Amino acid sequence: MADKVLTANRLSDGISVWLDAAGTWNESLQAAFVARHKEAVEALEATGKQAFADNKVVDVNVVDVEDVDGVLRPLRMRERIRAEGPSIPYAVGYAGLVATAPAA
Repeated sequence: MADKVLTANRLSDGISVWLDAAGTWNESLQAAFVARHKEAVEALEATGKQAFADNKVVDVNVVDVEDVDGVLRPLRMRERIRAEGPSIPYAVGYAGLVATAPAA
């Protein structure tokens, strides 16, 4: 089974967010709680359903990720774009989001 994280869009502003280990919706994929077994994935799904029901987030999904040299990277392109920004030059001066390893 691939490692998984829970992602959604914050209802207040539409920003992509990921659930961290403290149960907080965080704007950084690198801070996300990584589920590595069935029970953890089920807990993520339940947490996502409740957050949706509480009108905190929308478009809640459990997505597959891989660890590449200490940096989480989604397996699907859609999720990479949500985590890292556009895949093509977007606007003059816009550098996009940068995936980095979490601070030790």
